[in-house]
Amino acid sequence: MTTTTPTIAPAPPQERKLSRSERRAVNAKTKLSSPAASTIAIVLAVLWTVPTFGLLVTSFRPELDIRRSGWWTALTNPEFTLANYNEVLYGGTNFASLFVNSLVITLPAVIIPISLALLAAYAFAWIPFRGRNILFVAVFALQVVPIQVTLIPLLSLYVDAGLAGSFWTIWLSHSIFGLPLAIFLLHNFMKEIPASLVEAARMDGAGHVKIFFRVLLPLLTPAIAAFSVFQFLWVWNDLLVALTFASPEVAPLTVRLADMVGSRGSDWYLLAAGAFVAIILPLVVFLSLQRFFVRGLLAGSVKG
Repeated sequence: MTTTTPTIAPAPPQERKLSRSERRAVNAKTKLSSPAASTIAIVLAVLWTVPTFGLLVTSFRPELDIRRSGWWTALTNPEFTLANYNEVLYGGTNFASLFVNSLVITLPAVIIPISLALLAAYAFAWIPFRGRNILFVAVFALQVVPIQVTLIPLLSLYVDAGLAGSFWTIWLSHSIFGLPLAIFLLHNFMKEIPASLVEAARMDGAGHVKIFFRVLLPLLTPAIAAFSVFQFLWVWNDLLVALTFASPEVAPLTVRLADMVGSRGSDWYLLAAGAFVAIILPLVVFLSLQRFFVRGLLAGSVKG
């Protein structure tokens, strides 16, 4: 007579209890992915897109059609032309040279604050020194200072230094205004990097320079791209700083668009073409770096 030993089924693994922040994240994801939320998002997207689509159609319509009827009539009686864009780019408005001015203003105004903020963020994140936390809070608090408060003092300094009306005044101003946010974002990204990587590099004899360039900088590509999107969109679309510090020779696109609204009211049909010339590059930058833009919005919002 043989006996068989009954097999005992393994106990099911116990589910890990979710923390409060994880439960809130799951609930938020469930609500945002519901059919009602999706429907609301679609409706808002349509309402947001229709005026932009109408502006795009208007930019390609002849002047007489623009004056006689609305843009929606082009759907039943399509008649398009490139005359508006030719006038904007190569006519009296001369947007081609202003486009170059905007590019010359924007690229250094993005590179300068990133270069300085990387060094400052590394010091705040990985170099212990007295008063580090207080100084970091002070730098972050500079974001609440209104830009308008600083315009006149900065303009006085530029005039005394003989820099008024040049590209340098715009580059320095945008760098000053963008540094607090850049330091905050890059510091949060650096703090999320495991400290074991830095300690291992120190054990191998690496100093601060080698740790920064060999260990941390390759891991900071998403953070750098995230702030680049923030800064690029802000500088490219800026009007206040350009009106205050830029001379007519170095004025960007936004200044000429504002002049067209005020002094060329009879040629308002050109505003549609000029607006799309001004937004085409920011649109390309945002769409190509959109995933980094979202990561920049969420930088430091969750700490493990």
